Amino acid sequence: MTHPLYPHLLSPLTLGAGSDRLVLRNRVVMGSMHTGLEDHPWDIGKLAEFFAERARGGVGLIITGGYAPTKRGWLKPFASEMTNRLHAKRHERITDAVHDEGGAIALQVLHAGRYGYHPLSQSASDKKSPITPFRPSAMSSKEVDATATAFAKSVALARRAGYDAVEIMGSEGYLINQFLAARTNDRDDQWGGSTARRMHFPVEVVRRSRELVGDDFPIVYRISLLDLVEDGQTWEETVELALHLQAAGVTVFNTGIGWHEARVPTIITQVPRAAWRSHTARLREVVDIPVCASNRINTPEIAEEILASGDADLVSMARPLLADPAFVAKAMDERADEINTCIACNQACLDHVFQNKRASCLVNPRACHETELVLMPTLRKRSVAVVGAGPAGLAAATSAAERGFEVTLFEKSHEIGGQFRLAMEVPGKEDFAETLRYFGRRLEVLGVDVRLSTPATAAELASYDEVVVATGVEPRIPAIDGIDHPSVVSYADVLSGRAVPGQRVAVIGAGGIGVDVSVWLTHTPETTEEWMDHWGVGDPSLHRGGLAERKPRESAREVTLVQRKTTPIGIGLGKTSGWAHRAVLKQSGVVQVSGASYDRIDDAGMHVTIDGESRVIECDTVVVCAGQESVRSVYDDLGSPDYQGIHLIGGADVAAELDAKRAIDQATRVVAAL
Repeated sequence: MTHPLYPHLLSPLTLGAGSDRLVLRNRVVMGSMHTGLEDHPWDIGKLAEFFAERARGGVGLIITGGYAPTKRGWLKPFASEMTNRLHAKRHERITDAVHDEGGAIALQVLHAGRYGYHPLSQSASDKKSPITPFRPSAMSSKEVDATATAFAKSVALARRAGYDAVEIMGSEGYLINQFLAARTNDRDDQWGGSTARRMHFPVEVVRRSRELVGDDFPIVYRISLLDLVEDGQTWEETVELALHLQAAGVTVFNTGIGWHEARVPTIITQVPRAAWRSHTARLREVVDIPVCASNRINTPEIAEEILASGDADLVSMARPLLADPAFVAKAMDERADEINTCIACNQACLDHVFQNKRASCLVNPRACHETELVLMPTLRKRSVAVVGAGPAGLAAATSAAERGFEVTLFEKSHEIGGQFRLAMEVPGKEDFAETLRYFGRRLEVLGVDVRLSTPATAAELASYDEVVVATGVEPRIPAIDGIDHPSVVSYADVLSGRAVPGQRVAVIGAGGIGVDVSVWLTHTPETTEEWMDHWGVGDPSLHRGGLAERKPRESAREVTLVQRKTTPIGIGLGKTSGWAHRAVLKQSGVVQVSGASYDRIDDAGMHVTIDGESRVIECDTVVVCAGQESVRSVYDDLGSPDYQGIHLIGGADVAAELDAKRAIDQATRVVAAL
């Protein structure tokens, strides 16, 4: 029986044939993403529960983080690998947990190549990666041959461990991709020197894998559709590779976009939703096996439309299943409005992984902490008042209600959201509105007593068993001569629409807020095609690697971004997304000034001193983005020694760059401990 809303997305699909055929209950694939739980045996129980919760939520196929086929293929020292029977035995705990919940799971086999963050790394050639400090050694012909066999042995071990399929990682700039591109393969033996010989390695990996596991066991191959690096593959080379791999025994093509070193964003929030689907559709036209779409697909509606249009056979969503493990179940039950949507911020997932920390999720701090951060039902009814409906307050109120507390949420504004409502106004962060939609709906479902336009008083709060103060922050106003000049406004005034900036703007403060406001000030609306043009994404059949000349952006205003610090502007932004935000500033012509002292503001503009020299930044408007101060008057009123059960969270606790990740995590943990 077809689903009334998502007939394609929630229809089954059979992979392989014979006794080992795999019947997926739907077309949703939880794409591979390293969590940091893969690397140590003592974390395998946590990883098993992480996957089990997604299987319980109805996902069709789960793909693990990458496991190396050799020690020299490690992502980092002593990282995850699948190289012997003991490893396979340990993984039975994972596969059993997923199967007990009715799910299917594939192991990803990944050799890091020159992306290995360790001195033993090796690659097709000895060319150093720009994102790691170690130069790889060039593999000998014998080592290449042995590595292809090692891949196949890892595939066989995965089957032995109870995995339903494997994924061979051939994209994102890892070893197989490195063999395929002239950029990283300057060999002149049977493994390089021509397009055909560069393809020899991935084809051998698949062929040998198929020999070891038989004809029926599903092999997924993650193929790079756009390398987005110089001297990457052409479209003709990608098609030729796909046909060779299909003949060698690939069951499904999953798709990858961009190497990790590419200077084009591919998954962060500023990337338009489903931006890369046309490339998946193009591959699907030339192969005879299922093709999976990926990257920036975060709602069941988008996924359904991609499948219904014939652009793909499956849809991969990695981070959306971090954000909401019950994504599929909610879609199945026609409760898509209750899905906690991934906002593609990268702050707790990829940023954590690339800092050697455990992954999680800004909007779902339980992700990868399922066995530790547990919202147990309360043993007795108690009342909880939450003051403030920003991200921290919303997380506290919903978490408390999930535990069974009687929750009242006070908010002095006429709407929920707090500072998050400002963030969602920034171009490229529109998806932040999805988080407020989720929390708003969750409050309804859980029956929280929401009192908008209602400031909470200490007298009223004294009747509650527990009080959680999440009153947030307010903009800090620096002590600058002329700060009360009519041209001066705060970032909150600008983003909320209370103030309309002129054509020439000076922005004080170049932290995350200053960068966001500068993007807002310079932004002009753009289509997906225009976004591609601005980033230099071209047709790979015309431009090798899919890189074309970038077309300049038109800036809506002249903006000068000024900071006191002497460090580069935006240096504290997210590790995996900050570079892209800084690039947008440069593309938009934002003048960036560091090491300035703020002297005064008057009719002439903003007076600063740089390297001992005074200058005037002529402007119509000065936007202040100089940090925040905690708002905690209610907490101070309640903070007598006689009062128990008060908790201070979020920006009211620590005012630091509108840190929603910390706020939501802190709120959830405080409530879990009540």
